[in-house]
Amino acid sequence: MKNTVLMSVIFLLTFLFSCTSQTYVDEKSLDQFIKSNELTFMAKRANPTNFDVINVMNSMPNNNSARMLNLDYGYSVVLKDKELTVNLPYFGRLFNPSYDTSKNSYNFTSKDFTISKVQNKKGNWVYTISPKDQNNIKVIYLEIFKNGAAFVSIDSSDRQAISYDGYIMKNETNK
Repeated sequence: MKNTVLMSVIFLLTFLFSCTSQTYVDEKSLDQFIKSNELTFMAKRANPTNFDVINVMNSMPNNNSARMLNLDYGYSVVLKDKELTVNLPYFGRLFNPSYDTSKNSYNFTSKDFTISKVQNKKGNWVYTISPKDQNNIKVIYLEIFKNGAAFVSIDSSDRQAISYDGYIMKNETNK
């Protein structure tokens, strides 16, 4: 009987600890990133809003019906003191596509942008970034959660909106 109870307790504790949320950045580092406005958002998943893209994804064999695409490492939004660098793929409808396929994704560097940040009731930070030197990008929303997870949404004038899930990390320094 004691053995069964002990096994049940061990199973319950294992189950509870496996259900906790993942922490990407410790709280002290996250506060430092937010105070300095120097951080990197690394995208893990893309969430397209175009139903044509979602229908194509659902028709592929061995694919689930989730509306998100897992991304490779390296897609990011880098925010520095006087520079914003965006390198994110795009899945959806473009209203003004280019023959140069490298221009159809979000791949740009902006040196003229406005940034505002507020902390909401839940303690999450919400950045609103408006690049002034990019004609097609209206606004980029970046929401940073307490555990270092983040959510980016990009609103453009020449394509449908898309969002990305990922995490926050320290900017890489060039040697």
